[in-house]
Order: sequence, then structure tokens, then C-alpha cells
Amino acid sequence: MSDVQNRCRLVLILPEGDDLSARAAMLEGALKGGDVASVILPQYGLDDGLFQKHAEKLVAIVQNAGAAALVAGDTRVAGRVKADGIHVTGGVAELGEVVEKFTPQLIVGGGNATDRHKALEIGDVQPDYIFFGKIGGDIKPEAHPKNLALAEWWASMVEIPCIVLGGTDPQSALAAAEAGAEFVALDKAVFADPAQAPHVIAAVNALLDEKAPRFEE
Repeated sequence: MSDVQNRCRLVLILPEGDDLSARAAMLEGALKGGDVASVILPQYGLDDGLFQKHAEKLVAIVQNAGAAALVAGDTRVAGRVKADGIHVTGGVAELGEVVEKFTPQLIVGGGNATDRHKALEIGDVQPDYIFFGKIGGDIKPEAHPKNLALAEWWASMVEIPCIVLGGTDPQSALAAAEAGAEFVALDKAVFADPAQAPHVIAAVNALLDEKAPRFEE
């Protein structure tokens, strides 16, 4: 296996769905495709009870594959299912509260950094990572130029790692890597056709192995 630690790595965002067994099979299949740093499991429209049931099974699948499971939604659910971390989708105040309460026991990060000012406010609360983009925002083949520009600016001056949301084309991962991002998040690019998910992950890892810039030690 190649040394992936010194280049941009893949983060997956699991799409919404009511059928737990289908979601579990889709996730399990995808994770056989190669290196994945972490998987974000958003709550979407599920009520807390159903979300907890889904998260219990999905978190175990992620962890068994050697990736970190990040729950986006109810922090109590994240605790109950023994997730590795919490992805905060709210604003900087909420992120600050979650950081204070749960680090360093859990990984805590989040986004809504739509400009440099907001990004710096997020940096001030010292999350484990900052997320450029919005879950569900992958509507074009390429990553949003604004998110890439923010990532490039951020990576050049701030130590806190960043995750950039890619586009619907798996090749968009390379643009995030070239911007200096430590991680690129893919959703529809991987899961649009679940049967192809492992092949997409293998291809993205091969692309990043070959072309992604390397971080200095």
C-alpha cells in the first residue's frame, strides 16, 4: 500500500436513505475500494431514534474498515454509538460549544465557512478540521471554485487541516489536493452508482497517488 499519509486523503459523505441494509451494503462495498480517512454520516431527515439505529450499524462498518466515523447531527447519538467524531453543520457558536465539550475525546470539526472572515472565526474555536462546502452541495462535476480558493488560502497559513467538498466527477478530488487541502470529501461522485463505488475509490486513490502534491514532513 502506498504512503497516503503525506498527501490529500479521501473523506466520504454517505447519502441519505431509509433502507438501512441497502445503506450498509453500499458503504461496506465502497470501503473495500481503498484508502478512506473518514466517513461523515449526516442525520438528514431521520428522527433521533431511527438515526441512532442507522448510526450504530454504519459506524461499526466504518471503524471495521479502519476509517474514522464522524456523525453529523445529534451529539448524543454520536456518543451513544461510539463514533470517532462529530461533524457540526451549524454555525461557529455551536461548533465552539461542541469543541469545548467533546475534545480531545472525539474529533470535532465543521463548516459553514463561506468566506475568509467566517473561516478565521471557525479557526478561533480550534476545531480538529474545517470543512469548505456544504453537505449536499456537490451539484456540479467540479468542486466549487470558491471552496477551492478558500482552501488554498487556508492551507497556506493555518495549521488546522481542511476538508474540501469535491464535485460529482471523481476527478474533482485532484483540484482539492492541488489547492493544498489535507482531505477531499466526495458523495455523489462515489455513490451515484453504488455498484461502482469501490472502483471509484480505487481510481481516486490511484489518481492522488500519482498526481497529488506531497506535504512536507
